[in-house]
Amino acid sequence: MATAMRAGLLGRIWRLARIAASGRAGRQGLALYAVILALQFVGVWFTLQLIAWNKAFYDALETLDAAEAARQILRFFFIIAISAAANLASTWLRGVLLIQWRQQLTEHALSLWLQGRAYWHLRAGFSPDPVDNPDQRLAEDCRSFTQALIRETLDLISSAVALVSYVALLWSLASFTLAFTLFGVEISLPRYMFWAAFLYVALASALTHLLGRRLKSRLFVQERREADFRHALVQLRENAETIARGSAEAAESRRMAALFQALRQNWRSLINQQFILGLFTQPYHQTVLRIPSFLAAPAYFAGAVTLGGMMQLASAFSQVTTTLSWFIFGYRNLAEFAAVTDRLHGLLEAAADPRPMPGLPRQIQRLPADDGRLRVSGLHLVSPGGTVLQPWPDFTLEPGDRIWISGPSGQGKSTLLAAISGLWPYGQGRIDRPGGRWLFLPQGNLLRPEGLAASLTCPDPAETVPRAALEAMLRRVGLGDQLARLDAPAAQSIAGLSQGEMQRVAIARALLARPDVLLLDETTSALDPKAEAALLALLRETLPQAIILCVAHRPPQTLEPTQCLPAAYAGWKGKITGTSTSATASTMPTSGRPMRVKSQNL
Repeated sequence: MATAMRAGLLGRIWRLARIAASGRAGRQGLALYAVILALQFVGVWFTLQLIAWNKAFYDALETLDAAEAARQILRFFFIIAISAAANLASTWLRGVLLIQWRQQLTEHALSLWLQGRAYWHLRAGFSPDPVDNPDQRLAEDCRSFTQALIRETLDLISSAVALVSYVALLWSLASFTLAFTLFGVEISLPRYMFWAAFLYVALASALTHLLGRRLKSRLFVQERREADFRHALVQLRENAETIARGSAEAAESRRMAALFQALRQNWRSLINQQFILGLFTQPYHQTVLRIPSFLAAPAYFAGAVTLGGMMQLASAFSQVTTTLSWFIFGYRNLAEFAAVTDRLHGLLEAAADPRPMPGLPRQIQRLPADDGRLRVSGLHLVSPGGTVLQPWPDFTLEPGDRIWISGPSGQGKSTLLAAISGLWPYGQGRIDRPGGRWLFLPQGNLLRPEGLAASLTCPDPAETVPRAALEAMLRRVGLGDQLARLDAPAAQSIAGLSQGEMQRVAIARALLARPDVLLLDETTSALDPKAEAALLALLRETLPQAIILCVAHRPPQTLEPTQCLPAAYAGWKGKITGTSTSATASTMPTSGRPMRVKSQNL
């Protein structure tokens, strides 16, 4: 089982590494990686030089050769200077490599998350496997994984190469035999320093893993708890007005306290686990460089080596044990690497193929309509909870047709628009969709964080529309007094807009986009009847050939001629209405009493 888990983890690391190293920038990163690795090997060579320096310097001290000792001091600073330059170059190149591979990994993750609308499907209540804190995974986990991948693989490869050099050197230096008597038995240990290094690290590694094996799960949970608390603070900032108007500070305090308490409890468990691990690793870190001298002392006292030889032997032993202790020294980093790999791989795997809610039908056929008509036939929709919604009547809309969809809350009006747009997967029936440009305007916040201009031109960049066109459109929808917002910083340009003003911006966006099919989900609900009538008439006038489906609770308002505004719904084809019903997905009807389509002079 443990072997399978390790194999699975290595497979996940390999898949994520291939993504990071893909593309032109990723392949350039491979060249950088090779250069950094070469610098790591240069560092190994410098270490070997320092080991040799130990013998020369301490032999000079033992023989009181001041001139040789001074020469070795100069040699020491020369080695350190070149080594420091190589380390600085390696650190700088690691930074360049980190941002290149992180960009590749982030772009891949964002593509999966956005293009396939995984961000929509993998929400709580809409998926059996909702992704928690995807923002943290996309931002921090991509960075953490790339950073850990570079650090751990470079260290592992360079340590493996260095180990061969250090082991060969230690083998050649530890040529003497340790002989002693134990309980009257003569014991002889040839090359004892060599074998002691491996035995010492093997026992230490086993004990490290035994004490720290639960660290990964604690780190995994801690990242989730931190992200949950941070996300709640973001929600507090974004919903500041709602919380203040509803005097919900006490409720928010309880929510924050509960989230922080969960964070605190796991943190206590995490630091306890780190303390247990530290009971061994901390003394090990502080003694690993001293133990070699103690072990080499018998050889020195026996006259097998000089003082310089003993220091050289101790240095070689230290390098072998330190290199072999890569697992021990980096145990916490390795645990974090494993945790971040699991989180990020889980996100990408879920985003690549979002798993649908079990037991719900996904039998909605969406076919292209070559004649430009929108047809809905035999459509039965199901909620994520398994409730079968009221069957919708069959209808056909031609270019220029407009239809008003009404009914009680919970009937599935918004779900109908989502199904027609291609978002909603659950149900059965057929939808023939015309080509051209589609635009779906929901009821909620329709503003872009990039600012007012970006909100008007979305999904196109604001730079693609002339400033004069934006100003003219704001005037047409009754926002002529808000022109100065176009010059304000992004956050300020949309701050303080009322719900009605946001909906005017949404109508302006539709007028600028000129879609062939426009879906309005209570997009005028915050407007007074007169303003609603004016904006709907403006849509009809500007988009005479667009197919428009409008969900609204309010019946159409016809204005009197004295109001000098065209009738709001004049020329609208009809109205879809009905009453709500419910059933379970397992008893989903294939036919039923549909809602009626009423032809009205709207």
